[in-house]
Amino acid sequence: MAAIASSSASSISLNTCTIQQPQATAQRYHTLLHLAGIIAILYYRFTTLIHSTVVPTLPWALVTAAEVIFAFIWLLTQAFRWRPVARTVSLQGLPDDKDLPSVDVFICTADPSKEPVVEVMNTVLSAMGLDYPANKLAVYLSDDGGAPSTLYAMKEACSFAKIWLPFCRKYGIKSRCPEWFFSTYGHDELLFRTDEFEADEHNMKLAYERFKDNIERRTNGASVVNDRPARVTIIHDNQKRRNGDNQVENEMPLLVYVSREKRPSLPHRFKAGALNTLLRVSGVLSNAPYMLVLDCDMYCNEPTSAKQAMCFHLDPNMSTSLAFVQYPQIFYNVSQKDIYDGQARSAYKTKYQGMDGVGGTVCSGTGYYLKKIALYGSPTQQDEHLWHPEDTFGESAKLIDSLNGGTSQFTTAILEEAKKLASCSYEDNTEWGKLIGYSYESLLESSFTGYLLHAKGWKSVYLYPKRACFLGSTTVDMKDAMVQLMKWSSGLLQVGLSRFSPILYGATRMSLLQTMCYAYFMFTPFLSIAYLLYGTIPPLCLLNGVSLYPKASNPWFKVFAAVYVSSLVQHLYEVVSSEGSLATWWNEQRIYLIKCVSALLFGCLDVMMKSFGMVKANFRLTNKVVDPEKLEKYENGDFDLQGAKMFMIPLTVMVLLNVVCFVGGMKRVISNNNFDEMFAQVFMSWTSLLFSYPILKGLVPNKNRSKKIKAN
Repeated sequence: MAAIASSSASSISLNTCTIQQPQATAQRYHTLLHLAGIIAILYYRFTTLIHSTVVPTLPWALVTAAEVIFAFIWLLTQAFRWRPVARTVSLQGLPDDKDLPSVDVFICTADPSKEPVVEVMNTVLSAMGLDYPANKLAVYLSDDGGAPSTLYAMKEACSFAKIWLPFCRKYGIKSRCPEWFFSTYGHDELLFRTDEFEADEHNMKLAYERFKDNIERRTNGASVVNDRPARVTIIHDNQKRRNGDNQVENEMPLLVYVSREKRPSLPHRFKAGALNTLLRVSGVLSNAPYMLVLDCDMYCNEPTSAKQAMCFHLDPNMSTSLAFVQYPQIFYNVSQKDIYDGQARSAYKTKYQGMDGVGGTVCSGTGYYLKKIALYGSPTQQDEHLWHPEDTFGESAKLIDSLNGGTSQFTTAILEEAKKLASCSYEDNTEWGKLIGYSYESLLESSFTGYLLHAKGWKSVYLYPKRACFLGSTTVDMKDAMVQLMKWSSGLLQVGLSRFSPILYGATRMSLLQTMCYAYFMFTPFLSIAYLLYGTIPPLCLLNGVSLYPKASNPWFKVFAAVYVSSLVQHLYEVVSSEGSLATWWNEQRIYLIKCVSALLFGCLDVMMKSFGMVKANFRLTNKVVDPEKLEKYENGDFDLQGAKMFMIPLTVMVLLNVVCFVGGMKRVISNNNFDEMFAQVFMSWTSLLFSYPILKGLVPNKNRSKKIKAN
């Protein structure tokens, strides 16, 4: 590996890192001014609470507690804004293909009823189409569903790839996911379309339709097999290509199907267990030093993504301490209105770049190229657990030998060894999931493992290229959006409250700013408490004529107003500077409030119930099946609350409370003529109703929908 890194050094720089100085400077000045305002507000709150005898003690204390939470979370977010960086790569500086290191691609699927097999195979085909030496590329599919139809689909995908990949290479097609290429999204990729191309494309489309039909007929009604032995099947063997055979038909990567053993009575470890199994199985087969992890619905959209990642991994100035290169998750089906914030602009265009500048960004779970040895020890390799590999890695001599490099012939003995490595019992009395591999401490296996890597001294980089390297499908209804966010918030908060809390564990192992970034992700669910307090206490006091804020004519009111406007302007600046619009800003403001008083609140409740043993940890798989009716509502900008009513209960109660309090409070304000005294609470209640308009709309019966139900 050292030889590869040194050979990559040339007069052409492999990558550049540019500090976004104008934004950083502006944000730092804003931080100081905003911080002064927050300190002033807290000073006003506490001194008034202590010295005044006329303020309502309990409501005042609760509102103060909410403002302390807001201030704490805001302070953590400033770490993202301190040193944002932007990175670019130069592929010309890479060594020749023969000198590039090998890459294993790991794709995980778990349930054919929720993750359509055709979609999974499209991801597999796009990974096989990466612009990388075929003899140095391997694609593994982990099928935790264990359905025989998925194995059949893999074989069909391999057969189709034999004509699809040459077609893509011949015409320089970048979108090597056939479903995307033949859709309205990617059909116009080629600017110049010759008669020869039109004919080849027509034949290829017919072949793809046959491929889809074969899979859909075979996989229709497929379900998870919960009791099964391990299975490792090599679908395509590229060893002939490795050994010097230059036949065109062998210019495909190694393709392997893995279905680890699953027994109802034994722990399964969810996706972390699947990835650790792939690490072991790939170790005795292809044994690449680097790996790409992909969700089954996140396909490769830019064939050069592996080479772009190598521009960092092979850079001698950073390769010794670099663990992974993270790409953003970009979604092709985000509507123009994006009512659910599916593009996650705040994360991928602001926070990730900011975190990259202070030690390395978080691992998002998909679309990252990782150095495998990072999962086995620290950058200094002074780890005591590596001194006795049998106790750490297990009793497989082949796996331990693979740690020193090299590959094996695909003999019957090697395949049997691979099945043994995929068994339930192999990890017994080993350090898998503890000191090596993906950690079992959290259901958010990649994010938590990335956190541990940073704590060990590893670095990461974030690359946001002009052309999206990976594309996926975002959620198009409220239910799936809430389930996904609840899963993330629950998992992260559980880590934040554990012995791995960034305040204790992270602060002693990484920089202060990077610790603050992780603390933000882990403690953000507490915002749900603050929003709930702010959405109930002031309106109730408005209804009863109790003032919680300074009069509009009071100089202290200007401080509250300045902080509020400052936060809105800062958010607007970030949206506009990342090519967003005023509509984007409004939608993000609205959905943030909705999510805080729904998914984040349930995330907190989930952690609390787990801590008391009331519920067990479970992996909630997001449904990838697209409902045309839901998609139409999403594209029209209409909120779909079907199936999400449980999540909406707290928000609905808060909205109805605000309606009653606003109407009753306004009557009291008008009759008492004390608008100056109650202005802040009137304004807050009004804005809460404005942000919650989709919920109010959802509470009103839809006559058209009622007619459809009666007709059916």
